[in-house]
Amino acid sequence: MKIDSIDQLLDHPDASPTGARVLLHTLIAAGVDTVFGYPGGAVLPLYDALQQEPRLRHVLVRHEQAAVHAAEGYARSTGKLGVVFVTSGPGIANTTSGLLDALSDSIPILCISGQVATRSIGTSAFQECDALGISRTVTKWNVQVRDASQIAQTVQAAIRIATRGRPGPVLVDVPKDLQAAQVVNPLAPAPYADLPSRRLSSASLDAAADLIRHARRPVFYGGGGLVNSGDAACLKFAELVQRKRGPCTLTLMGLGAFPASSDLWLGMLGMHGTLEANLAMHQSDLVVCVGARFDDRVTGKLPDFCPHARVIHIDIDPRSIDKVVKADVGLAGDCDTVLAGLLEKLDAAPIDHALTADWWKQIAAWRAENCLAFDKASPTIIPQQLMASLAGQLGGKDAIVSTDVGQHQMWAAQYLRFDKPRRWLTSGGAGTMGYGLPAAIGAQVAHPDKTVVCVTGDASILMNIQELATAVQHKCPVKVVLANNGCMGMVRQWQELHHEARYSHSYSEAMPDFVALARAFGWNARRVEHVGELEAALAECLSSDTPYFLDVVVERAENCFPMIPSGHGHHEMLLAKDTWYRAGP
Repeated sequence: MKIDSIDQLLDHPDASPTGARVLLHTLIAAGVDTVFGYPGGAVLPLYDALQQEPRLRHVLVRHEQAAVHAAEGYARSTGKLGVVFVTSGPGIANTTSGLLDALSDSIPILCISGQVATRSIGTSAFQECDALGISRTVTKWNVQVRDASQIAQTVQAAIRIATRGRPGPVLVDVPKDLQAAQVVNPLAPAPYADLPSRRLSSASLDAAADLIRHARRPVFYGGGGLVNSGDAACLKFAELVQRKRGPCTLTLMGLGAFPASSDLWLGMLGMHGTLEANLAMHQSDLVVCVGARFDDRVTGKLPDFCPHARVIHIDIDPRSIDKVVKADVGLAGDCDTVLAGLLEKLDAAPIDHALTADWWKQIAAWRAENCLAFDKASPTIIPQQLMASLAGQLGGKDAIVSTDVGQHQMWAAQYLRFDKPRRWLTSGGAGTMGYGLPAAIGAQVAHPDKTVVCVTGDASILMNIQELATAVQHKCPVKVVLANNGCMGMVRQWQELHHEARYSHSYSEAMPDFVALARAFGWNARRVEHVGELEAALAECLSSDTPYFLDVVVERAENCFPMIPSGHGHHEMLLAKDTWYRAGP
């Protein structure tokens, strides 16, 4: 007999409905088909039930932090909930970096942690820890189940909280004895109270439409919340940009929400954004912000941010509006819904594209500076050349790219181009080294037929390099492209620019042979040191039907520009180490 519901499970005479089985069936009923995790003593009843449940695929990672990052990669590339199973004590403690990352970037994650038996809670039992205390500041919600009859109700509530409103991670801590206990009378799902519905004000939509219609120097600025809202929201955003024929920029988290192939695309904005994107923001008379939160890496020196602009801010979280930058028109709601209402208002009267003619002439002058140009005749492989070559070879593949954190992340954001959302996976708010490889594995699990590439650095890859084993075990043909400069590149760059080149502990003096290490894990691997070998090596890597690790030795002293140095506004940018571009106030 196929059991599709908890009621059927309880009615079946041979079902033995333990708390663990009820938990699994609750997940299945919610559409979950994949779990990332690592077993341990306090979660063994759940894993025993999992062994007998063919409808759930379990991906065994090698570290609990990586389980959360893999679930993030799965969630971000699909729009679905990411699910994690871990044990008590060090198991739940190891998830905190991943949960922080998911909270910072609004990724829906459900983490199920095992706990010592209820009678042992508070006794300092083996592998007991205060899971709720540890996770409270890195989750949207957390709870400990204290009665087996509450398991289904609690998990259902957690799923709703993780996925509704602004998404985020939640934790459900389940004692071991409740996982093993028989559930006779489960509590019915409690009605879920959504956040109070905010009716879009027609007057506010009219005001926003009027500002857009009359703006002479507009900039459309999208972020990760736009991607989270879904493909339909991204299409409406693109329609809004096209309707006005205004320039568009995106945050690091928003890349792919607007097609990079469009002539309206300015590139990424912010600390390592393009000259044209940052100067357009500074000189604009209207900023239309959709699903972004005016992060400090975007605004630079806040008092100098967009000094001439009116601001329209659209965000699902009303607390984000006016939090950092005062909005002239704030529209709280799902991006898709708000954009639909705004487009409807703009239908009322035509938009005069002649208003922005001078604006586009100014933007063309900034574009002519070619701020991302690099020395293509360099005898060594410079990171910009690596990213440009990778971008060329990924063209047309509709690939998914994850990154770690550092210089390579910024170069990848500058040179790789995405025309669709959910193809770019990176750690934004938390800046978590070690994110890239497990996130790529999670995306590959979700998209077995796609090309999935992890762009990383030699410092970042070592944070979770044990996950090379996970990719082999689960037959995930992930490609790792390592920009190997033998140091913590972004740390070294800041030390050079801000600490008089005192390179305190930023150089790595005991690096492994990455090719030998990757091969020891069962990967194909190759090392490239000469620029003439680069294209062929990338082609070999990307065409492999197995996991492939490409170790590319790049110029150590290369710095990542353009750059808005700390304490400066968008109108003051470094184009090279000693080359400033300063625009008017």
